[in-house]
Formats: sequence, C-alpha cells, structure tokens
Amino acid sequence: MSDFVLSLPTDPGLREAIGEIDGVDIVEWDLDTPAPRERFDIVVPPYWGSARMLANLDAVEARLVQWQSIGYNGVDKYLPSRFVLANATTVHEASTAELAVGLTLAAQRGLPRFIRDGLEGKWDLVSFPSLADRRVLLVGFGGVGKAIEARLAGFETHITRLARTARDELNLAGELVHVHGLGELHELLPEAEVLILGLPLSPETKGLFDAAALAALPDGALVVNVGRGPLIDTDALVAELTAGRLRAALDVTAPEPLPADHPLWSLPNALITPHAGGDSSAMLPRMVDLIRRQIERLRAGQHPENTVVGEWTE
Repeated sequence: MSDFVLSLPTDPGLREAIGEIDGVDIVEWDLDTPAPRERFDIVVPPYWGSARMLANLDAVEARLVQWQSIGYNGVDKYLPSRFVLANATTVHEASTAELAVGLTLAAQRGLPRFIRDGLEGKWDLVSFPSLADRRVLLVGFGGVGKAIEARLAGFETHITRLARTARDELNLAGELVHVHGLGELHELLPEAEVLILGLPLSPETKGLFDAAALAALPDGALVVNVGRGPLIDTDALVAELTAGRLRAALDVTAPEPLPADHPLWSLPNALITPHAGGDSSAMLPRMVDLIRRQIERLRAGQHPENTVVGEWTE
C-alpha cells in the first residue's frame, strides 16, 4: 500500500481524469458512507451538496481537505476545527468570467426578448443598449473579478474596480490599475450602468446591495451577480425589477435553488441561470491540475495552495 492516500468523490470523470499517480493510493469516498481509511493525506469532498457532510470527517484524520469551489462560506459550521481546508482558486475563474460576460451581453442586447419572440415566430425589431461605451462597476477584484475584466477588454467599456480594500495592483494584462475600497461604494453606484458582482460572501458583504444601494443605481442599470446570492437583498431587487427601473442577470440567488413560484422567474427584465458559473468543461482539467499540484506540494513538505480555513503547521 502506498504511503500517500488521496480520497476522491465519485463526481463524474474525476477519477478517470486523475489517472494513476506513482506512490499515491487513490480511494473513492463521498463522505456519506463509512470511511475506507482511517487516515488520508488529501480528502476531496463532492462538488455539490457536501458542506454538511464535512462533519463526517470527524471520524478520520486528514492533512488537507481540498474544496472544489472558490466560495467556502458556511464550511466552518461543519468542518471539524482540527482540519485545514483549501479552496479551488484557479479552477473556476475562467468559466465564471465567461458566464458573467455572457449574461451581460445577453441582457444588454435583449437576447431573452428575442428568444421569446422566436419561439412564437414573431419578428419584432427592438433597439437595446450596447455593451460598448457603458460604465461598468466591477465589484470584487480577486481571481474572478480580474478574469471578468480581462474578458471585457475588447468590448470598449469604461471599467471601475472596487474590492474590500482600496489599492493599486496589476491586472491580468500587466497594467497597474486602481481598485476602490468598499467604503466608496455608494459614491460610485450612481455612475454604474452595469454592475457586476464577483465578491465572496462574508459578514461584511452579506446584504451589501440593499434597497439603498440599489436605489443609488441609475435608471435602466443592469445588475449582474456571479458571486453569491445573499450579496443582494432579494426583496429589494424584486421591488426594483417589478417597478421596471432596473434589470438583472443572475447566476446566483437567495434563496437557492430559486423556488419555482418565486417572483424573480416571472419578471421579463430578469435573466436567471442556475448557479452554473464555474460548472463547465473547463472545471475538470483545472481541478485535476490543482489536486496534482497539492499532492506534489505535500509530498515535498511544502505549504499547500489556497488554504482558507485552519492553520497549516507542517
């Protein structure tokens, strides 16, 4: 038996994509059955619905828990305190940024309206706003925010960046750009024709976009959320959309999944996708690369990437 033990979930394709690694014993475990080992070097929980199952790790030992999402809010409720958890930074940024730009383009150019007309065989030319020349407020300038900015580069927009702390830093194009701090949010909202949210969820950001923040946006502004649903006060957003003053394109909602009878579904100025941002064909190879890098780091006695919960002491 190999000295290094990797636990993988039965997520489709993951075990096959990992292949065989010399000196690594790979077992499959979804955390919903008794553990196949008492000790692991790395445990990778299932991608979907696994937060509550983290409590089942209490019966085993593991050097690292490798989460498959960037966001990890709520994990600390279930993960036993002795474990170190790494998130999946580098895995989802490209796909999430693609969808953010896709939602923005679709909403700006009226694609939902044209699709509905097409299903009825109706030819009705309506003019919609361009993405070009729009003032975009990009809220969140970590990996996802930077990837969104990079993909907007060819659309001739005017981008303002905002994150938790103000700073000057390099974007993915190697340009030094200014990032405003959260304290400046309400000063910047009145100029934002397109608001794109890529923030993680934290006590500081939950409900950040409440009725007052939404009211500060100009008439006709588009709200795009690929971060987390609770960043926005859903009732306040529904009120603005119902009044026809704002538009929204949402990959994440609160609650989630969005109930079938929720008013957001029936609003023609809301475009909704089911938290599909990071879940594309780009995820699997990037997840495999991250797991392989983590194996190499642990075997070399190095600090793993992306540790976000717990303290690495080896």
